[in-house]
Amino acid sequence: MGYIQKTKNVLKCVLLLPVVLCIVYFTGPSVRLMIGLLPMQRCTLGSAEMLILDNAADARLDLQSRPDVQTCTSWRAPIIWEGMFDPDLYDQIHRKQGSSVALTVFAIGRYLDAYLEAFLNSSEHHFMLGLPVSYYVFTDTPEKVKSIKLGPQRSLRVIQVQRHTRWQDISMMRMKTISDTIESDIRHHCTHVFCFDVDQVFTGRFGPEALGDSVAQLHAHYYRLPKKLFTYDRNPKSQAFIETGDFYYHAAVFGGSWKDVKALTEACYKSIMEDKQNNVEALWHDESHLNKYFWIHKPSRILSPEYCWDTSIRNRTDIRVFRLLWAPKHYNKLRT
Repeated sequence: MGYIQKTKNVLKCVLLLPVVLCIVYFTGPSVRLMIGLLPMQRCTLGSAEMLILDNAADARLDLQSRPDVQTCTSWRAPIIWEGMFDPDLYDQIHRKQGSSVALTVFAIGRYLDAYLEAFLNSSEHHFMLGLPVSYYVFTDTPEKVKSIKLGPQRSLRVIQVQRHTRWQDISMMRMKTISDTIESDIRHHCTHVFCFDVDQVFTGRFGPEALGDSVAQLHAHYYRLPKKLFTYDRNPKSQAFIETGDFYYHAAVFGGSWKDVKALTEACYKSIMEDKQNNVEALWHDESHLNKYFWIHKPSRILSPEYCWDTSIRNRTDIRVFRLLWAPKHYNKLRT
């Protein structure tokens, strides 16, 4: 009996070996390549005129030009990809409408030295060119913000904020700071607001085609995954709890009209504070609360991962241009 059992065990190991080798092989870059082959849903609208339009230019979007990706949502909002739009048309319409954009970014602690200068300089070459842009840099060390050469109709304001001891609190508390600044300043000068993480670099056009009432960003690591694998907060005790959603959104980029961004940041801050009172912290902090908000209040416009891409994912045929790239992350040094 002992010999038979040993033989069975050896056979099991032999049979399992290919499975183990496959798991090892497909971990990392290989599995990311396979994820890129997973199909996305198709837009079911016959034409862009069936969209709930944010802007007159949206009626000219070519929803069928990208059969490899999803170009609209079930609630008739566009998902913006390269090849769908005429950039000159969006530039002309938004200039005619008098659109102007506030860009908010937080550079706290070592993040300022590591990322801020490259972020701002790259935005001068690629972000909303031709429109008035007001930068709002929030930092705990205003004296360390270097001056950059600004183009016409572009300005920069540095605002001192408190530095929290935990990076998680810095991330979550930015919601209140943005809301307060919209109320006190931004709403008097700008029609739209875009909020960015600082550890990114603009590398291509990030233009008025991205402007809308409520703008969400598809997370580069999740946009082709099944919904069951989305990392929503599934703790019922948290205000960020959701069982399922539409997409998984990245908190590194979000925006919209100043009214909509103010509503979003106020709601997220309120939920964060309720969690704190109940000794709860959402899985991915402000990003979890942002995903909950967009589940309830559907965004009117979604940006494809071109607008916030991570090159560690390697090549994807659906990503034709890089508009904003993740900078190298050194969390072990920056968050200590």
